Amino acid sequence: MSVPPIQTSTPVVGTTTTIGGGGDRASLSSADVKQAREQYSSALSASEDDIILGNNPFKDPATAAHWKQVYEDSQYECRHVFDATLTWSEAEEKRLIRKLDWHVCLWACVMFFGLQVDRGNLVQVVSDNFLDDLGLNTNDYNYGNTIFLVAFLIAELPSQLISKKIGPDRWIPMQICLWSIVAASQCFLSGRGSFLATRALLGLLEGGFIPDLVLWLSYFYTSRELPIRLSYFWTTLSVTGILTSLLAFALLHMRGIAGWAGWRWLFLIEGLITLIVGIASFFMMPASAVQTKTWFRPKGWFNDREVAIVVNRVLRDDPSKGDMHNRQAITPRRLWDSLKDYDLWPLYLLGLVVYIPQSPPSKYNTLIFKNLGFNTFTTNLLTIPASVFHIITLLLITRLSEWLNERSLVSSLQAIWTIPCIIALRWWPGTQVDEWGTYAVVTVLLSYPYCHAILVAWTSKNSNNVGTRSVSAALYNMSVQTGNVVANFIYLDDDKPLYRRGNSVLFAINMLSVVLFILTKLYYVWRNKQRDRVWNAMSEQEQADYIANTRIVGSKRLDFRFAH
Repeated sequence: MSVPPIQTSTPVVGTTTTIGGGGDRASLSSADVKQAREQYSSALSASEDDIILGNNPFKDPATAAHWKQVYEDSQYECRHVFDATLTWSEAEEKRLIRKLDWHVCLWACVMFFGLQVDRGNLVQVVSDNFLDDLGLNTNDYNYGNTIFLVAFLIAELPSQLISKKIGPDRWIPMQICLWSIVAASQCFLSGRGSFLATRALLGLLEGGFIPDLVLWLSYFYTSRELPIRLSYFWTTLSVTGILTSLLAFALLHMRGIAGWAGWRWLFLIEGLITLIVGIASFFMMPASAVQTKTWFRPKGWFNDREVAIVVNRVLRDDPSKGDMHNRQAITPRRLWDSLKDYDLWPLYLLGLVVYIPQSPPSKYNTLIFKNLGFNTFTTNLLTIPASVFHIITLLLITRLSEWLNERSLVSSLQAIWTIPCIIALRWWPGTQVDEWGTYAVVTVLLSYPYCHAILVAWTSKNSNNVGTRSVSAALYNMSVQTGNVVANFIYLDDDKPLYRRGNSVLFAINMLSVVLFILTKLYYVWRNKQRDRVWNAMSEQEQADYIANTRIVGSKRLDFRFAH
């Protein structure tokens, strides 16, 4: 027997078919199935377009009727445009994806820009006299970063639960506005206490933003399209680094105006820029594809046919995306089931470990360059090349993953890239002596191919359920932030300026990262083979009965296969 279609449930067709899914159970009569088949055949014969049915899990009318009932039970907001027989041309789909990119992906990148401006400007202010002005040392700087990350981590899951309850279209703009006010208020910092307090507030308000935004993007894009859009999303990180480095070059020159240091002007102006993004986001984030029309946008983004295509292409990619509506809270039971889903734990472990080796050099690059003898303004300009190369390698690794349909081994290229650079920083005698040689090593290291977009989409795909997906996105990001907390204690004040001990630790963690990528792939291959053995031992009738009646959801289903 063949492996079952992934993420597709097909009820048994008989006198009465019992349906499982979101909400109460319902029944399909033989008459319902017969009518659905007639409508489906009629629609197909009437179509003269260059049609796309794609990998349509709703080709079987009984399956379509099953999912239609699931969407009704869950009060899915797009259920009224669900159409198992809808067809569209390839040209239509390409035009529509371009429109989605313009309206959805582009604004997601703008909002991420707002996050990164306020999350990353601490690197720029330390190239000024920020630490000296406030009487801080390297360890205080580490404590500030650690407090921010711990607060960020603590806020991840609660933020995701709030977002799922009131909708990311409401919660995300509120987050941006709140943290921008705190970010701008950093212009009034007076010492260690106020520095640590604002770090904690920023972490609490920014925590959860990334998985919240990924959840919103998943309403519009298929699982195959999401990694590429997320690569654009994280490309914004590097673009922001370039823009803010140039902006910092100008703002730090404002030292002395109104008696303020340059770093105070930088905090104030960049905080106000983010506030503008937050206010605009209230008007730029519709709740779903069927809710783009409003009083300030009377024509909406899509016509009726485009709305139907957006909704149905997402559901055909993953029918489970409609088993909860976008204002439905995650219940304690669903939360607990998601937390104990051990098949996602390898991805959380990757998130914990694989970004540590790149974190200290990225946070300390401006301090490293200043220690090499470069002045404040040259230092900020010298960070730009790494950001440019980072964009290129990020896009390339994500495209390579899509082209090969491979995640584990392609993602391991990030760790493989970093290994020789860390070896050079640790054992090369020219470190701190050859200023341009050291600069080149650090720049190459920070140009690494960032696999974050691949892992985020990978976690989403292996969740196979809206509720699980919401929680797993937060848990994965919490793992990443925990790793960042660990990374803050690797470069310490007594180890500067060469950080030999710290680089030895980074080398060991980097080697561990390569091993973990390989073990994760082997684990998912093993799990899929386990399910194949159980599934193939069942008769066709048993398989059909399982699909129709099982209460098991998400990645625990026997008919689901893990991506790797």
